[in-house]
Amino acid sequence: MATQPAQFPREDGATTLGLIRHLMEDLATLFRQEMALARVEISDALERITAGVGSIATGAFLLLAGLMVLLASAVLGLAIIMAPWLAALIVGVVVSAIGAIALAVGLKAIRSAAGKTQRSAESLKRDKEVLTRSLS
Repeated sequence: MATQPAQFPREDGATTLGLIRHLMEDLATLFRQEMALARVEISDALERITAGVGSIATGAFLLLAGLMVLLASAVLGLAIIMAPWLAALIVGVVVSAIGAIALAVGLKAIRSAAGKTQRSAESLKRDKEVLTRSLS
């Protein structure tokens, strides 16, 4: 026969079991409120990020258009002292070289970062193996 825990009434009439039940209800309410607050904060952050992405896209498009105009003016400026086709060729080669260098630098940075995460994953696997061997 199982025995019930003793419930000692307090001066205000609350029992220990009642206080624990009330504590659990308060914790559940607190958790629900914290989750609601987190949802609101995430929603606000996403709205700001969306607006920021729109501004970035607009700015990038306008910046690209401005760069095209500047490149056209460079071609026209060089066309004063040389053949227009040669001016366009020179500007195209210079811009392509700068783009290729920027692309190479970016790819190198990405490969470097990917290598670091792979090393971390391998290190974690080794740590797991060591722990499982030591626990067995």
